[in-house]
Amino acid sequence: MAFIYYGQGVSSLYRDFVERLMSQLALRGTEILQQEIGDASSRMDVRHIGEEGSMEVTIDRENVRVSYTVKRERKEVKKGIAGAVAGASLGGLLGGIIRGDRDIGDVIGGALGGAAAGGAYGAYDGYESSRVERTAFAEVLAQAVRDVEDELQAILQGQEEAREALRERGRQKREEDLARTEELRELLEELYGDLLAVQEEVELAAAEGLDVKKARARTDRAEALYLEAEAALEDGNHAIVKAKAKAARAMVDGARDVLASAE
Repeated sequence: MAFIYYGQGVSSLYRDFVERLMSQLALRGTEILQQEIGDASSRMDVRHIGEEGSMEVTIDRENVRVSYTVKRERKEVKKGIAGAVAGASLGGLLGGIIRGDRDIGDVIGGALGGAAAGGAYGAYDGYESSRVERTAFAEVLAQAVRDVEDELQAILQGQEEAREALRERGRQKREEDLARTEELRELLEELYGDLLAVQEEVELAAAEGLDVKKARARTDRAEALYLEAEAALEDGNHAIVKAKAKAARAMVDGARDVLASAE
């Protein structure tokens, strides 16, 4: 008889699921006789209070599927036969028995095999299946799967909250960077306007015959600094922009002072 349980939405933590499930079962008095642990499928034999069986833990899309097959005598299987054949054709079973062409044991055995092959164990899927029809270990396994799923869902939720917090910080930083970029762009625009104005003053002074060599040297340097600041702004290097703009401003103010003393 097979029992199937699902850890919902935790396939991304498959190895963690297997390790936690083994720990949960050990804490519940289950002996794991042998195990083969893989990245997407694992198998182990278990013993619990005299009951023995085999477990397979596999990835099933976003879920983890845990199937348990108990090893026991046919007379024990008959105790849960109603639930086991719930997905089979009851009419077909009775017909074969009434006609006398099949032994009841063969019919029941065939029904069980067909149910297993066809996945007809709806009564055994998930934690909410009938506890009356479970074996002792099937009950333990259902609880262990549920507890591991709860633990991993809490971990996944915490990871998602952490990712969302990082995304939010990223959004805030982008907004702050954008605001800072606009602020520096305005600073450079103002600087460029003042630079053009003082360059015009230098050219007028030169036309009037004044010595503008020192003033022009300062405006030329201010223009070079302005261009470097503009390039740094495109690269997103705000610290360099601010430093270059400050130096360029000093050159512009210096050129004005030199012109004033030359008049």
